[in-house]
Amino acid sequence: MLKTTLTMAALITVAMTSTANMAMARDQIRIVGSSTVFPFATAVAERFGKTSSFKTPVVESTGSGGGLKLFCSGIGASHPDITNASRRIKASEVSRCAKNGIANIVEVKIGFDGIVLANSRKTAQMSLTLKQLFLALAKDVPIDGKLVVNPYKTWNEIDPALPATKIEVLGPPPTSGTRDAFVELAMEGGAKKIPLLKAMRKADKKHFKAVAHALREDGAFIEAGENDNLIVQKLEANPLALGIFGFSFLDQNRDKLQGSSIGGVLPEFELIAEGTYPISRTLYFYVKKAHVGTVPGLQEYVAAFANDQAWGPDGYLADKGLIPLPDAERATTAKQATALINLSM
Repeated sequence: MLKTTLTMAALITVAMTSTANMAMARDQIRIVGSSTVFPFATAVAERFGKTSSFKTPVVESTGSGGGLKLFCSGIGASHPDITNASRRIKASEVSRCAKNGIANIVEVKIGFDGIVLANSRKTAQMSLTLKQLFLALAKDVPIDGKLVVNPYKTWNEIDPALPATKIEVLGPPPTSGTRDAFVELAMEGGAKKIPLLKAMRKADKKHFKAVAHALREDGAFIEAGENDNLIVQKLEANPLALGIFGFSFLDQNRDKLQGSSIGGVLPEFELIAEGTYPISRTLYFYVKKAHVGTVPGLQEYVAAFANDQAWGPDGYLADKGLIPLPDAERATTAKQATALINLSM
């Protein structure tokens, strides 16, 4: 009996401690996630800290996958309130959140971004097709009707019109939303242009995706981490290399870098906005609804982001490279975001 009483007392103590931890939660919003969304979230956070009575939110760049893993790990002061993502949350991640007690998630679509392949202004601007990109970066490529380990070492081996320089592309790791979007849009898009792989897609979609998504591991594709600024520095040091990152980083470094045209289309603001540029994706952030009312300023931060002064066509985020949503969609999204409507997959 005494043992049972002590056990019950211990359980009550743990419950009270957990409640106290939430009650005494951080007085500062914690945001993790996408390196692409990072500069936009940072800009909103800094302005929010200056223009409101709340502390400036802490924003960390962990990559989309890494941010969602942290976000879905639990509820309480030790877990982030918001995660940024340069792709939509996966059903498996929603399930992981639910298993850890996170049932209510608010999805906020913030705008669009283009994925660019850029190089130093010290060398010639590249003009590539999706097919050429696939042949340059895929682990296995079709030659004489068979899939073989990628033999191409220089760009002109793929197409004589391309420069006779070494294929060397710096890109994000598997935890990055930019990497996810790049393999889905650019690599898959290029694979579909090759008859053998197009036929494979019809016969065995799973096998096709495995081939289309597998990047080289022989040094032609180099994982450069989640820090896009580091890729910019490496491109300055190595003018013959290309780097993969979001349009906003190109926009902020146009004095040093130039974007490659893809299928004859340059990565320009208007061309991404109208959907002409072929490698473009949607950006998001996700809010843990259980933390609203516990972490000060969380709902107010969402409202500050979902405001035309921030994410509108003439907002300060457009100056940083964010491609705004169309007017009607932006208005609808703003209403849903400020009302904290739950995510619907």
